[in-house]
Amino acid sequence: MDISLKDKVAIVTGASHGLGRAIAGAYATAGARVVLSSRKQDGLDLAASEIQAEGGKALPIAAHAGDEDAVQNLVDAALEAYGRIDILVSNAGTNPHFGPTMDATTALWDKIMEVNLRGAFLLCRAAAPHLDQGSKIILMSSIAGFSPSTGLGIYSVSKAGLNMLTMVLAGELGPKGIRVNALAPGTIKTRFSRALTDNDEISDRIRSRIPLGHFGEPQDVVGAALYLASDLSDYVNGAILTIDGGVTASAGLD
Repeated sequence: MDISLKDKVAIVTGASHGLGRAIAGAYATAGARVVLSSRKQDGLDLAASEIQAEGGKALPIAAHAGDEDAVQNLVDAALEAYGRIDILVSNAGTNPHFGPTMDATTALWDKIMEVNLRGAFLLCRAAAPHLDQGSKIILMSSIAGFSPSTGLGIYSVSKAGLNMLTMVLAGELGPKGIRVNALAPGTIKTRFSRALTDNDEISDRIRSRIPLGHFGEPQDVVGAALYLASDLSDYVNGAILTIDGGVTASAGLD
């Protein structure tokens, strides 16, 4: 069964590369008009041109996820261009600190929370008044939000907060017909995860805990993102879907 997003308008943050780029491209292929956002305009322009070359409709708007005015400008630009918003994907994320949590500076803590948690809140708050019955919000969490990952303590805290934000908004926006769900990938091979996948010692340790025996690819997340954006998930609200090759399910097994 092909999933159609024909005539839908989707905002995808963190869309210049990695998971955001893959999701935006898939939405455009499914018929959506996609507004791509990240911090740097040049990367967005390239991503948008690639989508357009394949026959999709894409509008690149640079915006810092943690900047309230920039996020509001992003939402306003989408409305000005297309007159509506049907799908919201908060995918922008960062993790500038790898190591013991107590070794992190206050600035590093603030940066991770600003983008990963505050950014999702700002985007949802700015867009929610313009979402109608049947609209979909998808927050990009992580399995680190369920169980702390070594060296990723602050990141894990931010994603745990994002999981709670998903459930809170599902309850608050559900009566308006707005579905709010999250995707929680495991280790997916992207530029963002290179510190893990390109380190032999770390990657071997992580891979040994994956029942399927290998890391995921961006396309492994795309199917779930399409499902949660489509009419097929109309009775799904407040869910946090793991995409991790079985890591979470097998966490308690020897």
